[in-house]
Amino acid sequence: MKNYLLFILLILLSSCNKETSNFQNDDIASNYYKKAKSLTNDSAYYYYNLAKNAYLDIKDSSGVGRSLVNMAIIQQENGDYYGSIETSLEGNRYLKNVNDTIVRATLGSSYNNMGISSSYLYDFDNAIKFYTEALKYAKTPADITLYHNNLGDALVSLNEYKAAEHNFIIALKTKDKLSYARALNNLARARFTDNSHYNPLPELYKALKIREENNNLPGQNSSYATLANYYLDKNKEKALEYAKKMLAVSTQSESEEDQLQALQKIINLDSKNYLKYFKQFQILNDSLQISKTKSKNQFAIVRFEVKQQNERYQKLVEDNKFDRIKRNFAISILIIVLIVGIFWYRKRKIRLEQEKELEIKNTQLKMSKKVHDVVANGIYQVMTKIENQEHFDKEKALDELEFVYEKSRDISYEKSDDSTEEKNISEKISELIGSFKNESVNTYIAGNDKNLWENVSEKAQDEVYQIIRELLVNMRKHSRANTVSFRFERMENRISIIYSDNGIGISGDIIYKNGLSSTVSRIENLHGEIIFDTKTEKGLKINISFPVS
Repeated sequence: MKNYLLFILLILLSSCNKETSNFQNDDIASNYYKKAKSLTNDSAYYYYNLAKNAYLDIKDSSGVGRSLVNMAIIQQENGDYYGSIETSLEGNRYLKNVNDTIVRATLGSSYNNMGISSSYLYDFDNAIKFYTEALKYAKTPADITLYHNNLGDALVSLNEYKAAEHNFIIALKTKDKLSYARALNNLARARFTDNSHYNPLPELYKALKIREENNNLPGQNSSYATLANYYLDKNKEKALEYAKKMLAVSTQSESEEDQLQALQKIINLDSKNYLKYFKQFQILNDSLQISKTKSKNQFAIVRFEVKQQNERYQKLVEDNKFDRIKRNFAISILIIVLIVGIFWYRKRKIRLEQEKELEIKNTQLKMSKKVHDVVANGIYQVMTKIENQEHFDKEKALDELEFVYEKSRDISYEKSDDSTEEKNISEKISELIGSFKNESVNTYIAGNDKNLWENVSEKAQDEVYQIIRELLVNMRKHSRANTVSFRFERMENRISIIYSDNGIGISGDIIYKNGLSSTVSRIENLHGEIIFDTKTEKGLKINISFPVS
């Protein structure tokens, strides 16, 4: 438990400075973003750029994306349309979590911004694609109305009037008066452009009235432009009147783009004064182009300056990084040592427990084997002698039973199993096989000479003795044989024992039943092999062989 507490403490210590740094950077990024929202144009762009870099430092992809989209909108408002689309696309790459409400709203704004920029570049096909994409992320009524209005406007530019009307009708459902006026004006424009017999004036005047009542100067410009276009082929004086009203309002609102549109209309309609207005148009157009160029350059300069500042900051960070790396390295090494120590201790503990369990199981198995070899088979051998001998020596039988009893006590006290008998293995095997001979069973032995067992270890001799006893016991219980034979052979450094009987035999599927599984296990302990010949016409034949040493 102490090791775990120490480990947790070290983790907390090593991450303390990092967490503090993250909190500080988070505050910096948030403050830059708030500052940018309170400003306009170049200044706002500058702080959004700072916020973007700060969000990059703390790996806040949503913050990076939001900052870039706001920068793109400022570029669009200042005439940098290509740059605006490029910045919007860059921002979209960071807006991956589309399940987040803020991310979805930002993506909608980004695609709408690219649609507006594309419209100014007269790329209406892409504008329609961007507005359609923006609608996928629109959730608020205001956004839905705005994007449908913009999409309808682009469709009108491609003469797709029915599709445009459909979008304007959806936009008319808004409860916002100015948004309603815009949709109404656009719907009327689409209808009279599509059908020259359609009278849009009630709708156009209604939209204009709403805009005038709310002092909406950009909206009034739009209404005057639409009315001027409507009267262009019907009443040039009326068209000129609305074109001049558009020029006056756009001048008041300082909208240079709208002023240029108004001047173009006046030049075409006022033939007497067209030179005056043409000069004004040229001056304004040159000024606007210079302004747009300056804006583009200014945005590039801002990005460059912020990049330089960021590089200087990173250099300062790198200058102080070495000591922090050394400290963190030392802490990491300590943590690794602790982790390795904990895992080594646990693994060692598990290994010792497993070894102990295995030792207990081996002891139990050894005890069980001894009980089977000494007690069960010993008693069965005595029973066989009593059963097979018509006149048996009672005292000898009691001595043998007492011997089995003493052996069982030795097992319980884990005494050595060394036999106190002086008989050699050859004699013991012959006596064992002979003890199973009776009136109904004849036993035969061949090759069981004393020389056969030279250099065979006592352990191997004992295993062979138990194997022969198990074969005889199995024969007695299951085979119904009346003739049993054992033939012993030694070739070079290997002993072979061939057992055969004329009983009912045994199926290959049940060889490991009927008590023979222990026999197979003993042969494996001797690194030998056992072959059951079940294909003989009658009886069972077993070939056993094992190395002498």
